[in-house]
Amino acid sequence: MIQSHLQIIVVLLADGVTNSYQMMVVSTAEEWFSFKSLLQNCSGDKHLQVTSQGSHQACDLTVDGRSVSLHYAEIKQSMTEEDMSQELDGCFRACADGICTFLLLIQGGHYTKTERGLVEVLQAHFGEEALKFLMVLSLEDGKVADTFDDALLELLQMCEGRYSQITSSAAGDKLRSLLKMVDHMLTENGLTGYTEVMLTEAKTRGMENSSMKILRQKVLEAEENEQAFELMVQQQEERRAKEMEELKAKHAEERQKEAAERKQHEKRKKSSEEAVISHRATLKPQITPTDDDNVKKMSIVLLGLSGSGKTSALNLILERVGNQYLANESSLEPPEPTLSCERQEVLAAGRKLILVDTPELWDEDGFEDLEQVKDCLSLSLPGPQVFLLVLQMGRFTQGECEMLVHLQRIFGREFTEYTIVLFVSFDGSHLRPQRIDDHVAGAHAALQDLIRKCGSRYYELNVTKSHNALNCLQVKDLLTGINKLVASHGGQPYAVRRFSVQELQERRKYMEERKEGALEVNSLLRDS
Repeated sequence: MIQSHLQIIVVLLADGVTNSYQMMVVSTAEEWFSFKSLLQNCSGDKHLQVTSQGSHQACDLTVDGRSVSLHYAEIKQSMTEEDMSQELDGCFRACADGICTFLLLIQGGHYTKTERGLVEVLQAHFGEEALKFLMVLSLEDGKVADTFDDALLELLQMCEGRYSQITSSAAGDKLRSLLKMVDHMLTENGLTGYTEVMLTEAKTRGMENSSMKILRQKVLEAEENEQAFELMVQQQEERRAKEMEELKAKHAEERQKEAAERKQHEKRKKSSEEAVISHRATLKPQITPTDDDNVKKMSIVLLGLSGSGKTSALNLILERVGNQYLANESSLEPPEPTLSCERQEVLAAGRKLILVDTPELWDEDGFEDLEQVKDCLSLSLPGPQVFLLVLQMGRFTQGECEMLVHLQRIFGREFTEYTIVLFVSFDGSHLRPQRIDDHVAGAHAALQDLIRKCGSRYYELNVTKSHNALNCLQVKDLLTGINKLVASHGGQPYAVRRFSVQELQERRKYMEERKEGALEVNSLLRDS
C-alpha cells in the first residue's frame, strides 16, 4: 500500500481565525521536496525556516502577515502499524491545540496508488472525520493531467471539492487563495480544526468497530446456517412438487390416449399458431433496428427565460461528459442569446445524448410561439425524455413564477412528471458557493412550490472555469439523475398529443432543407 520512502506532512492549523496556521501535509518525499523548493523560491530563504526534531520536521513561513507552520513525519514501508501510529501521534502532538487541515500533495493532477495508500493510512489513524479537514493541492510545474480519474473524483466528492493548483510562477497568489479556502472550510466545519479530542474519539471508535466486526461475523455465520436450513427445506418441497407434477403428467397422458380426435384437433390448431408466429418473425427484423436505435438515444430539452443560463449549461454538459476540464479560466466567454431552437449531440457511455436549446416559447403577453414549439419537438424526435427547467441561482422573478403555467399549457399537465429543475450559478469566486439544499430551503414559497410540482428533482451547475473539479462532479450527478428519471418511465419519451409524429417529421425535414439551403448561399457568397 505504501511505496519505499513515503512522508506524511502535517497540514495547516489555525490559531484563532486567520492569524496563525499549523498544517499537516500528506505526500511522498519527492512531492514534499518540490513543495518546499517552491516555497523557498516564493518567499526567499530568510523568510522560510526549516527545523528538525528526530524524524519530524517543521517548515515556517509568513504569507501577508499571517504565520504558516508546516509539519511532517517520515513513514517507511518497513514500519509496523504500531510504529506508524507512534510517528503520527508524535508529529500531531507537536502541534499545540491540534491542526486546521490535512493537505494532500499530488503532482500535476495525478492521483497515484501511493497517494491513495497515504489517504488510507490517514483515515485509519485519524478516522473518517479527517476528510472534513482534507484539502488536495496539485503541484503543476511538470506534466499536467487533462482529466480527473474516478478515484480522484470520489476523493474530491468526500472532501466537498476542496482542490487547488499551485505553480512556481504564481505561488504567492495561489497560497493566498489556499488560505482563503482554509478559512471557508473552518467556517463550515468549526473554527477549532482537527483537535486531540477528535483523535481520541477516532481511536475509541476504531476499537468499537473492531468488536462490532467480530459480532457481525458471528451474526453472518448464524444467518448462513439459517439460509442453508431453509434451502434444504425448499429443496425437499421442490422434490415433492416435482413428484406430484410427474403423477399429474402421467394421468394427463392416459386421458389424451382416450381422446384421439381431440388431440388431432389440438395439433391442427397448434400448426396454425406456429404459422402466425413464423410470419411475425419474418416482419420483426424490419422493425427491430429502429427500436434499438431509439433505445440508444436520450433527448433532453432545456427550457427557461432569456438569461437564465440554458446555453451555458448545455455547453458545460458537452464539455464535462468525458470529465474534461480547462486550466485557462480566461477562456470562458458568455454565449450569444438563443434566438432559435438548436440541437447538439454527444456520445455518453455508449448512448447518443441529444440536447435541444430553446429561446423563450411565449411572448410578453403570454401567447406561445407555435413555430418555435414545433421546432423544439421536431429536433428532439423520437420525443423529449427529460425537460431541464433552467433557473439562475439567486434570481426568481414574476416571469419565472408564472413559467410553469405557460409550459403546462404548451406541453400538457403531465409535463412536470418528466421535468428536472436545474439551477445555474455564475459565481466566479474561488470559494465553494452556497449549497443547493441550503438555497432551496431558504427560497421563496413560490419557488419551493414549483420544485415540489416537479417531483422535488433539482440539481445545480456552476458554469465558471474556477470550479473545474466541482462542476465536473455536478455534471456527473445531473446525468445520474437524468438516467434515473428516464428509467422510471421505461425509457419512453413524453408524448405531446397536439402534434402527430408525421407532422413533426415533416417539420424536421423542412428545417434540414432550409439549413442546407442557407449553407449553399453562404458558400456561393464566399466563392464570389
